Amino acid sequence: MTLRFADSASPSLPLILVPESALAEVLAQLSAPARAWAEAQGFAAALGQCCVLPGAGGTPAGALFGFGSPAQRARGRFHLAKAVDLLPAGVWHLEGALNPAEADEAALAFLLAAYRFGRYKAAASPKATLKCPAGVDAARIEAIAAGEALTRDLINTPASDMGPDELEAAFSALATRHGAKTRVVSGEALLGEGFPMIHAVGRASPRAPRLLDLHWGTTGPRLTLVGKGVCFDTGGLSLKPAASMGLMKKDMGGAATVMGLAEMIMALGLPLRLRVLVPAVENAVSGNAFRPQDILTSRKGLTVEVNNTDAEGRLVLADALALADEEAPDLLLCMATLTGAARVALGADLPPYYTDDEPLAAALATASARVADPLWRMPFWAPYESLIEPGIADLDNAPSGGMAGSVTAALFLRRFVTETPRFAHFDIYGWQPTAAPARPKGAVGQGARAILAALPEVLGL
Repeated sequence: MTLRFADSASPSLPLILVPESALAEVLAQLSAPARAWAEAQGFAAALGQCCVLPGAGGTPAGALFGFGSPAQRARGRFHLAKAVDLLPAGVWHLEGALNPAEADEAALAFLLAAYRFGRYKAAASPKATLKCPAGVDAARIEAIAAGEALTRDLINTPASDMGPDELEAAFSALATRHGAKTRVVSGEALLGEGFPMIHAVGRASPRAPRLLDLHWGTTGPRLTLVGKGVCFDTGGLSLKPAASMGLMKKDMGGAATVMGLAEMIMALGLPLRLRVLVPAVENAVSGNAFRPQDILTSRKGLTVEVNNTDAEGRLVLADALALADEEAPDLLLCMATLTGAARVALGADLPPYYTDDEPLAAALATASARVADPLWRMPFWAPYESLIEPGIADLDNAPSGGMAGSVTAALFLRRFVTETPRFAHFDIYGWQPTAAPARPKGAVGQGARAILAALPEVLGL
């Protein structure tokens, strides 16, 4: 869906942001009737409180929006999104003191709050629209919103309508929109072109496995994004219980997120050379499914003992990362809904990332805080390397013991990146368990906005 600001030339009503500390000052600036109305409504500038001010003839003259205290605001993000469903129809503009980062966040919150997933059930969009606040780059915020909407749409779509074929179609449509080139290797051709683990994971499904490859841009530093595209994960022969299979349509969340980030990068015309790699498979069960204790030989030449077919994401990513590494890009980023261990450690809202590059880690941390896109650095902990070395093969895809599952998965992936100095892996969740401001229950992008904000510093753009 399209998320855009209102025309800057349109007449608009003021939406006044009121911190608790400024309540008395703001009320004093209102007309006597408006002040009396706000006081009668009990407006106290509590975070998220909205008071529509009456105008002539019963039409609204504006609105007050409570911005609470700094401590309250620090416990969440996208607070202005709450206003979208509380305001009457019309065009609005923001009034109130905001620093540049706060203004960007408020503007994006308003756009994202209008997101609706309406593919299977009609969903009316809010009637209130916002003019882009002064000092905010409207084109940038709209591009970010478009990338986030793409990510959400892809993840929200059930696997019946978002298998490898459909993910390829969405990938091609993304490329077409921005004049990018794509190449697809699918089915048995994966074996001939050196992607044996992508083939092994996806061969049991009647929906052929494939590797999607996008190139865009002709000058500037090389950025490669790799996203896990497991369109549905039954667990394979290591079958998941029903309760664990319920959200597996989102197991392509890494692919959806890198595609959303690519949408942002290309829409903004960043001066770089972009490559996007998505191994798109369905991990199914049939007579030719790969088995526990099979040993697979990867594109990198490393052998992998399969001790759990439900640890398939790292297998398909390994072949894609090996391909990316052959080009030795200036920056290689991998995004995947990879481990439950990451959720146990940090919860649904805070994805971990792994990198050995200190400047990259610092840039991501700074950007994450600045654009309200939470990330938390975790370690490539070298003492755990032995846990992914089974003895019979070079690597084990599912170490026993159950400890440090996100760390050992990250260490596994790092083994396939040997030529690229700047590498980071993001273990995202891609799902909002309960509704929050600007994030309805369902699919959500994680990490893409922080990466986008960090790119100028990291790549010298």
